[in-house]
Amino acid sequence: MASVAAWLPFARAAAIGWVPVAQRAFPKSPISQDSKKTDEKLLINVSGRRFETWRNTLEKFPDTLLGSNEREFFQDEDTKEIFFDRDPDIFRHVLTYYRTGKLHYPRHECVQAYDEELSFFGILPDVMSDCCFEEYKDKKRDNAERLLDDEDSQSGDANYPQADLRQKMWRAFENPQTSTAALVFYYVTGFFIAMSVLCNVIDTVPCGMDVRTKLNLSCGEQHHLIFFCVDTACVMIFTTEYFLRLFAAPDRCRFSRSVMSVIDVVAIFPYYIGLGIPDDDNDVSGAFVTLRVFRVFRIFKFSRHSQGLRILGYTLKSCASELGFLLFSLTMAIIIFATVMYYAEKNVIDTTFTSIPASFWYTIVTMTTLG
Repeated sequence: MASVAAWLPFARAAAIGWVPVAQRAFPKSPISQDSKKTDEKLLINVSGRRFETWRNTLEKFPDTLLGSNEREFFQDEDTKEIFFDRDPDIFRHVLTYYRTGKLHYPRHECVQAYDEELSFFGILPDVMSDCCFEEYKDKKRDNAERLLDDEDSQSGDANYPQADLRQKMWRAFENPQTSTAALVFYYVTGFFIAMSVLCNVIDTVPCGMDVRTKLNLSCGEQHHLIFFCVDTACVMIFTTEYFLRLFAAPDRCRFSRSVMSVIDVVAIFPYYIGLGIPDDDNDVSGAFVTLRVFRVFRIFKFSRHSQGLRILGYTLKSCASELGFLLFSLTMAIIIFATVMYYAEKNVIDTTFTSIPASFWYTIVTMTTLG
């Protein structure tokens, strides 16, 4: 059809006497008569969606299901169709592999369902094209990590087959949809996390001037008792949640070493340290006042309640090598340009580039905002 379409303008021109193409022979058909006799068109029905292709196209890969004689077991004698009760959307990419010899991965499809379709048709994922191989490998790694986490969260039967209470509690913590009580506890802890983060922000907002000292006081200093009571309630909830999770965990040592467990401890221990510090001892209280900054780690507790944050964590973990290379490249550029700036401004009076490390800040700001 493409060759005929290419000759149509010349044929029309010859009809009005512009180009005498009638004396020229048309190009030969790309399909020879011998191949037409040996080849045949096959109709493939995949869950009601029909695909047509040549038999020789499929037989280019004889080690697969469609390329071998095994496809005849799926042929309908009445309609002469090859019927498969499979996913027609993924089969489109399978048929593209037979036509072009290149296997592509549809990024919107589930990687596990995609692997099942390839396994059914006998296609190895090792022949994945270079344009899709990295993304396919990342999806496989992320899916394997999530399945491993699910297995760990539901491995209570193997770890303590007789502790029914701990098993139910652990499943309730990991999947709040299992019961109404677990769902209520899930929303209560989420509310106190939001309340704690909000109070931590409002604590530093200026709320007026002290009449005696003539100094501006923050809301935390002006209403110390209110913020202390709210913080106490939040810490009590967080402490109860931590010890309940520790009690119900299948492997307590592994749970205590996990990232989320460390975040829970870091988020609550400044409160208990502050209870043991007397207010009139300025030296001790000043030394431990910086521990209040660890309260900001409570915001990471939202990752227990947000699937999106967990997906973001898996994404950052899977891209750790790429992010490390980016950081390494940025560090090299900072050192190079900071060195250039230092020696260029070395003899200038009152220069701010007094050393190469002192030039780092200018280089970082310039590269990240303008470069």
